[in-house]
Amino acid sequence: MTLPRRAFVTACLTLPAAGWAAAEAGHEWRPWPAGRATPLLALPVLDGQPLALADLRGRAVLLNFWASWCEPCREELPSLALLGERRAADGLSVLAINVREGSDAVRRFVQQQALTLPVLLDTDGAAARAFTPRIYPSTVFVGRNGRAVGVLVGPIDWLGDEAGRRLAPLLAR
Repeated sequence: MTLPRRAFVTACLTLPAAGWAAAEAGHEWRPWPAGRATPLLALPVLDGQPLALADLRGRAVLLNFWASWCEPCREELPSLALLGERRAADGLSVLAINVREGSDAVRRFVQQQALTLPVLLDTDGAAARAFTPRIYPSTVFVGRNGRAVGVLVGPIDWLGDEAGRRLAPLLAR
């Protein structure tokens, strides 16, 4: 557990100077780089069943990368879960992707927090490396066409106005 914390602190300390104001606000929006392909994603769900991003084509998707030791992650997960429940009928799928923790530890955390989100396991961190700047939480916005739109780095109130403004274009048909 020490290594991921050290990596998190290192990532926070190496934010570019232009990003400090956004980091102080708690989050920063980073558009997906033009011409960069959306990485493939296929991970096991906590119950053991595999899930691929391609399976969700036609739905808007949030890929939230988190860890149980990350305090901002723990704080935002309840509002993210509620967002997933409230906007599912609008075509939104929210996936909570745990990074580099064992399934037993993740299962205990999910049960303690009574999380209702689908939780995927990125046990080796490869998906996080492919999609995010490895600052947690980071949430990748994926359009209905299966292409990444951008990454929200840092925590946000998923039921707040700013999150709603970010989600509106993603949910538009």
